Amino acid sequence: MLYIILVFLLGIVACYFIAKAILKFVPKKVQPLISLALLVIAAWLAYLSYQGVMTPIKFNQEKTKRFGKVIDNLKMIRDAQSAHKRVTGKYAPNGGDLVKFIDTAKFAVTEARNETRTVRVGGGLTVQKEFRVVDTTGYTDVRASFVGKDYKTMMKVPGTETDFTMKIGEIAKTNGYMAPVYEVKVDKKIVLAGMDAGLIKQELEAFANDQVKGSVLKVGSLDEVTESGNWPTDYDQADIQALIKK
Repeated sequence: MLYIILVFLLGIVACYFIAKAILKFVPKKVQPLISLALLVIAAWLAYLSYQGVMTPIKFNQEKTKRFGKVIDNLKMIRDAQSAHKRVTGKYAPNGGDLVKFIDTAKFAVTEARNETRTVRVGGGLTVQKEFRVVDTTGYTDVRASFVGKDYKTMMKVPGTETDFTMKIGEIAKTNGYMAPVYEVKVDKKIVLAGMDAGLIKQELEAFANDQVKGSVLKVGSLDEVTESGNWPTDYDQADIQALIKK
């Protein structure tokens, strides 16, 4: 864009000196034709300047729209994986298992209460101790959490013919515990296919806090225990507002 602006400014300066030269050296009969040519050049430079300003603006608008749809699916996958781990203790290895889980699994509905018990401490003595007791009062379908969501196609990257890449693994924690982890991702260049190549290249190197960092859109990680995505909070505003209304 800076290049276009410089060309535009240099064009204005050049037109000024050319106009002065025309008035001084060119016969009056020819001057209207040259003036018309200069107007065409000026219009062309104005168009280049406009395009130089508007191209990145339009790119960002379309990028935000495309990223928003992809992130909505990643959030759905994240919620499904979180539910899967809550019920089974591990993450699903693929999208097919996740869909089947949503269709068939149930959450246990629990109720916590405090209960006082008599505990023997030796020597014929007893003390009253309070315990936290969790009772299972029933079950509810996991599918109820996904009403109104097209979870059956959540592994499809919106606007493309590509599926998200999903991987699961384990990370060693304290006392030998192996924590389950997962990662779901798609390359940005797949999501932005067909757009300005130079601006796509810049996007793949994004690192600012208000950008989706790196060359992929993803949720989870195979290197740390997290269910977070790599997008900025701007893409979560609708979810935040929905929670506030509740």
